[in-house]
Amino acid sequence: MSVQPKRELGQHFLVDQNVLGVIGRLAELAPEDVVLEIGPGLGVLTRYLAAHVARVHAVELDASLARHAEDAGANVDLHLGDALRLDLAALAPDATKLVANLPYNIATPLIVESLAGLLQIRLWCVMLQREVADRLFADPGTKPYGAVSVLVQLCAQRTGFHPVSRTVFRPRPNVDSALVAFRRTEFPSNYAAVKRVVTGAFAHRRKTLPNSLALAGFGSRERAVEALAAIDRPAATRAEALTPPEFVELTEALR
Repeated sequence: MSVQPKRELGQHFLVDQNVLGVIGRLAELAPEDVVLEIGPGLGVLTRYLAAHVARVHAVELDASLARHAEDAGANVDLHLGDALRLDLAALAPDATKLVANLPYNIATPLIVESLAGLLQIRLWCVMLQREVADRLFADPGTKPYGAVSVLVQLCAQRTGFHPVSRTVFRPRPNVDSALVAFRRTEFPSNYAAVKRVVTGAFAHRRKTLPNSLALAGFGSRERAVEALAAIDRPAATRAEALTPPEFVELTEALR
């Protein structure tokens, strides 16, 4: 491989084309689709997408890799810049699917921000570090369950999961990976408020919810105890015990 990966950008390039068919199946690709790809890298996935969908919006931070996406097909629009800073909704207003081998260092914030910031996206199929992939749809009360689990599950339902070998990347990462596909479902009308509560609740996950919420600036501990009582939860409850719908109820009770 002639390109030197930049570790600070979390670059692990997809080089094995055998996994592309799995991505196509989990992403439910159709000829009329418009797809948003984050981090096209060497363009292996980009070329596959360009051959199977109507248009690809490819967002790349590393300008030295631009030619790989530009050469992937006439139906590929390359956008240079930081995906966490660009206005992706304006750059790709017609994209309804996000299909990407996400750089490890932006995967979680990118997914979380896309839930509310890219309302046109109806389906995600993303390659993630296995540990992150397990968090997205973890069950309440388990170790992987956290803020990202709640936020994703409030907006989406998992439709596919596929473990991926380390050998499909260059350089080979020191962690396992997985493909996760999920489809948008209902979007809570008070999502922004729920997100603030969820973030505060898990900021001090070893503490009880009343203490954690008080530390996060949601008023007094007594107010949080009353809000928990309103959803039939005791004061000793910790964040990981609440289901995603209960966080919606708790947010309303804290008003």
